[in-house]
Amino acid sequence: MRKLICVAITLAMTGCASITRGVNSDVVIQYEPADATVTTSLQHRCTASPCSVRVPRKETFQVVAQRQGYISQTVQVTTKVSGSGAAGFAGNALLGGVVGMGVDVATGAALEHNPNPVIIQLKPETSQTVIVPVEPISEPQPDVNHNTPVS
Repeated sequence: MRKLICVAITLAMTGCASITRGVNSDVVIQYEPADATVTTSLQHRCTASPCSVRVPRKETFQVVAQRQGYISQTVQVTTKVSGSGAAGFAGNALLGGVVGMGVDVATGAALEHNPNPVIIQLKPETSQTVIVPVEPISEPQPDVNHNTPVS
């Protein structure tokens, strides 16, 4: 009987989403050109495209891609409740109770990163300035040769 009580207490103190999904997720980052420098605000660095970074589910972050001759791009990665995360969170009503729900909220286990995958296509800078010749505007000249009738 004591063993059954211990198991029930253990289940009540954990969140269903925390158990089924874990508190970390992998975010895939795809980028072109492949030799761009890609980093995240969580100190990850990609060396090949695509790359995958492991991130706590509750963390939002930025992905920055840079390469000389290209316009840098920053993508904000946010979190949202996912379908399977919501199901795990709802499962607390059966097994985890209020404590389990609190664990899922605190760990972010019910969340997904969005967008995932992160897709970045850097665009080349325009390095050529186009100069279009413009004709100078001339002042209108008075007409000195006009004939006026003499009265």
